[in-house]
Amino acid sequence: MGAHEHDHGHAHGELDETELRVRALQAVLTQKGYVDPAALDAIVETYQTRIGPRNGARVVARAWSDPAFRDWLLRDASAAIASLGYTGRQGEHMVAVENSDRVHNMVVCTLCSCYPWPVLGLPPVWYKSAPYRSRAVRDPRGVLAEFGVGLPADREIRVWDSTAEVRYLVIPQRPAGTEGLAEEQLAGLVTRDSMIGTGLPLAPGTPA
Repeated sequence: MGAHEHDHGHAHGELDETELRVRALQAVLTQKGYVDPAALDAIVETYQTRIGPRNGARVVARAWSDPAFRDWLLRDASAAIASLGYTGRQGEHMVAVENSDRVHNMVVCTLCSCYPWPVLGLPPVWYKSAPYRSRAVRDPRGVLAEFGVGLPADREIRVWDSTAEVRYLVIPQRPAGTEGLAEEQLAGLVTRDSMIGTGLPLAPGTPA
């Protein structure tokens, strides 16, 4: 685990101010008949799995294709990400960790659901679940296997614990056979889960 204090600024199980406001607004709009809950769920799903993570995918694709940007990202992720225009609340203090043949990185928030919204969009439901938060620390290899990620036995797994002060972005390994792809094509291979460490990028030619 990363060696830092885990002070989230709010108690276990509490919602932050933004989440409380969103839920209150959702309740009011639904009660007045202005919003169809099913349609709202579809919109949230779109931002959670498609639009939001595209920011992070572009960051990773730039790192894959530009060694200078990769070095900057690993040295000062907040500044490098901000240079692409992806800034905002819950993304002010970012740290990038890079997967390799020796190390696989995985991100969790053990006390709640601290998450880099500006680069990954809305956190998935499982990221906020108690089973994931506890088992990711105790049995990361087992959790990865359940996500379909089988790693060599000698591959070290490092688990990084997000806090209100620091959030992590995993730079997955660039897939083989992508040497001739443009940056936008590379971004299409980067999945949300690969940037959390619970998944791998898509292989070239794999449907998104």
